[in-house]
Amino acid sequence: MTNSLRFSANFLLCLCIAGLSNTLPECLAEETNAPATKQETSQAYPRIAAIVTEYRQNSHADVIVSRLMQTNTLDGKGTKPKLDLVSLWTDQIPENDLSRKLAKEHHVPVYDTIEEALTMGTDKLAVDGILLVAEHGQYEMSATGQIMYPKLRLFKEIEAVFRKTGHVVPVFHDKHISDNWEDAQKIMTGIRELNIPYMAGSSLPVLWRIPEANTKRGEQIKEVVATSYSSLDAYGFHAVEMVHCLIDRRAGGETGVKSVQCLEGDAVWEAMEQGVFDRKLLEECLGRLTKRPPPTIDDVKAQTETPVLFIINYNDGLKASILTLDGSVSEWTVAWRNAETDESTSTAFWTQEARPFMHFTYLLKGAEKMFHTGKPTWNVERTLLVSGTLDALLQSKVAGGKVIETPYLDVTYTPEWEWQQPPPAPVGRPIMNQ
Repeated sequence: MTNSLRFSANFLLCLCIAGLSNTLPECLAEETNAPATKQETSQAYPRIAAIVTEYRQNSHADVIVSRLMQTNTLDGKGTKPKLDLVSLWTDQIPENDLSRKLAKEHHVPVYDTIEEALTMGTDKLAVDGILLVAEHGQYEMSATGQIMYPKLRLFKEIEAVFRKTGHVVPVFHDKHISDNWEDAQKIMTGIRELNIPYMAGSSLPVLWRIPEANTKRGEQIKEVVATSYSSLDAYGFHAVEMVHCLIDRRAGGETGVKSVQCLEGDAVWEAMEQGVFDRKLLEECLGRLTKRPPPTIDDVKAQTETPVLFIINYNDGLKASILTLDGSVSEWTVAWRNAETDESTSTAFWTQEARPFMHFTYLLKGAEKMFHTGKPTWNVERTLLVSGTLDALLQSKVAGGKVIETPYLDVTYTPEWEWQQPPPAPVGRPIMNQ
């Protein structure tokens, strides 16, 4: 079955033609027998199905999927991604649902099942790519404090359509692969068996960096310290991913995680005094904050009621420490020390906390590139390792700070993707306004 599943032959033929002509041909619009919509009769771009948990203003579905309808500035005045949204399915419909209104305005059919959204009422796979946005909605909490979004369930329904139709298309999966390692592995098994072009992750790796900074390929890195804020599941994922998009470029590439530990309260500052993490690197992180004058460590200790420390030990001896400092810090910053020169580098990862949340444009651009080429823009292994690392860290937290050995996180890879500083963001608009 693995070798028999493939991209639509017509889509691949059109991609070949596009490579010769530098434009995408109209033949892409002939892939399905479903009635043509306004979206499909425009210039032919890959046809995208959006499979989401909840679609309300400022949800991830809104700030990702809405760009295909409202342009990258979410007001109809910006540049439209070279993608056509042709079908939509939502798992939940809250009172403030936005999906039905937008879908009607932009002539996008909303389907009752995932299979219908992918086949568009036919017996064939009728889309060229899938945006899987399983973030936000009303779902139960796991024992480790993570919201249990139905990522495995939704992916398995997508996988079932691939198996039934004998075709696969690229899938972009927003944020975590799953909240737990077991489900993440089940998803990856399907990806590998069917050879699905697949990428996942959040906007953190593509963010603006103030100042512009990156690790060097092949750099010998001794230690990394980072700051984070807010929830340990959603924002903790961002923080771990921020660290990983820097360190996986190190000498030898990514080697996997050996063990993790999560400390809370006074134990965080005791760890600092014991040299568990580099105090000077933390000071550099605090010096990169953009929303307030740089606080001292004493300021942070006084203003942070319950600090949390993630300690990540890698198989090659590298250590990363991430401090969540609610009350004193509300930004992501990171500092690292070169093992050969002992010199340090630091930067802030900046998000636009106003509409149009322009950082999501650059996340979507990564998915857009995959939908056009059929090749993931960055390694899914990074997201897999981040997902598993966060799961283990939160297990340590529940276990009272116990060190968790993670021999199963032996995920190795060398990234090919290169970060570039995005252009300046447009002027932000109030988040409750369109």
